[in-house]
Amino acid sequence: MSVAFLGTGIMGAPMAANIAKAGLEVRVWNRTRAKAEPLADVATVADSAAVAAEGADILVTMLADGPAVASAFEAASPASGTLWLQMSTVGLDWTDRLAAAAEKAGVVFVDAPVLGTRTPAEQAQLQVLASGPDEARPAATPVFDAVAVKTRWLGPAGQGSRLKLVVNAWVLALTNATAESLGLARGLGLDPSLFLETIEGGSLDVGYAHVKGAAMLAGEYPPAFPAALAAKDARLVVEAAGAEVDVAGARAALAHLEAAVEAGHGEEDMAALYTAVIKES
Repeated sequence: MSVAFLGTGIMGAPMAANIAKAGLEVRVWNRTRAKAEPLADVATVADSAAVAAEGADILVTMLADGPAVASAFEAASPASGTLWLQMSTVGLDWTDRLAAAAEKAGVVFVDAPVLGTRTPAEQAQLQVLASGPDEARPAATPVFDAVAVKTRWLGPAGQGSRLKLVVNAWVLALTNATAESLGLARGLGLDPSLFLETIEGGSLDVGYAHVKGAAMLAGEYPPAFPAALAAKDARLVVEAAGAEVDVAGARAALAHLEAAVEAGHGEEDMAALYTAVIKES
């Protein structure tokens, strides 16, 4: 079974490598070829999306946003009957658009965003939120098993993206709340690390707060998930909620992320929103 993998960034590169290590034939493409070259030992690096997709049984997209995915899909022009595993986080509107493009091309579409950042991707410990036709499951399973510790099938295409936004709303709010608590401690003249020490081991403890909090306190933000992409995801959450649900936590995270990006932290980890909370760049 051959796989065309489009998008070899922070998440895509380790995912493609793990698919190849699982024994599948993989051809990779990235707009910036240099980001795909490190995979040359385990996969074939293609000069174009079309070359990567030619004759492939499965197309996987792991790109920044809906427009990037749509552009890559159009350039790839996969053959009718190809199984398309769309694993990027693109929101509800773009998921519908991509599903329509797949139908027009005669391509089988599975909406399958993932939970996890760089390290889980490297360790094949992601969770796949898959949604699409039941008949796609047998062919999709080897790919999902290669990158994830768990795949959750959720029904018709689009349900995966819906659940991804729900989880992202929580992650964004948690990251922002951690930053605000650390910032408030600092503003009140306390050692901010006291917050993390106080919640550790108790009913209020969350491992994610310690990971992001440590980066905030160190003032170092190696990108597990870049702030610019986190801001994109926050916008998708706010857009999906519309007027029906007040996602104030996501909006607060978005405001801080946008300020951090504006201050030059867009390529750093989303924990850099702390710089906006404490009014430093």
